[in-house]
Amino acid sequence: MAQRKNKLIILSGATATGKTGLSIDISKKFNNNKFSVVNFDSLLFYKELNIGTAKPTIEEMQAVEHHLVNVGSISKEINANDFVKLAEEKINELHEQGKIPILVGGSTFYVRSLIKGMYESPSPTDELKEEIEILYKKEGIAPFINFLSKNDPESLQQLHENDHYRLMRAYEHYKTTGSPISVQKKSYDENNPYDFSKNIRPDWDMLHISLELPKELHWQIMEKRAKEMIDTGLIEEVKELLAQGHTGHEKPMQSIGYKETLAHLSGDLTSKKELVERVFINTRRLAKSQKTFLKKITPKETFHTLEERDKIFDLVSRFLNS
Repeated sequence: MAQRKNKLIILSGATATGKTGLSIDISKKFNNNKFSVVNFDSLLFYKELNIGTAKPTIEEMQAVEHHLVNVGSISKEINANDFVKLAEEKINELHEQGKIPILVGGSTFYVRSLIKGMYESPSPTDELKEEIEILYKKEGIAPFINFLSKNDPESLQQLHENDHYRLMRAYEHYKTTGSPISVQKKSYDENNPYDFSKNIRPDWDMLHISLELPKELHWQIMEKRAKEMIDTGLIEEVKELLAQGHTGHEKPMQSIGYKETLAHLSGDLTSKKELVERVFINTRRLAKSQKTFLKKITPKETFHTLEERDKIFDLVSRFLNS
């Protein structure tokens, strides 16, 4: 008789599609003590970033236990490799306790790394790490983009300009090996990195639920969120971080919301209205990128967040009883 697999639910979706609320609703409907949320939104890892990340409220985190939220500081980035180690440990711990983890987030590269594994790069030298850190703090992401445009244009074309981690990783890989990381990625892609049914987790029984909203409604929600972030103190949060000695060049501080607020404080975006608009535009771009990535992932069940909740609950019920 085959050994029973440990169940796990993945709840994905672009930013502002209602993932946190649904994860709590699922937990409440099917027994709070059975579920635990494991975050895979990369910005929620950092204890200093709150308003600009739409972090779950204290009440939400008390309603259902959350893990991998506020586990690090912006002074030391938690990359995909770090996340995989943290998530593996936490998920195994929860399974041993008889609980069902719900992986919740929009950083699909991170969750794919957990499910499918990562293509490997040789470890860079300490000298190269220091060189990259100094260059990034001094000049931001621009010199890395310029380098890749000449030496690895294929990777540059595939990566979003806000994806500083992977842009810098491509730079690091080339500097270490003398060849583009896109060459190694081609080998990884031959095994279809978007097919979650072929994974490195044979002991997990996974249900992947992906959330979507109609474009017009989604835009309204993103615009409202951008305005609320500014109205509820994002500018003050960034000012406080700078006053504490952070430079603003930390990778998490270059994410949407924080990057634009830093530009506002430096005088590049003069009015709050202009700041809100820029955050909204960049959030839309991020959401489009996330949706493009998610469309490639199989298998998954996709639902309208607001109108198909009963269908989601029915699917979860059948999964739990299977």
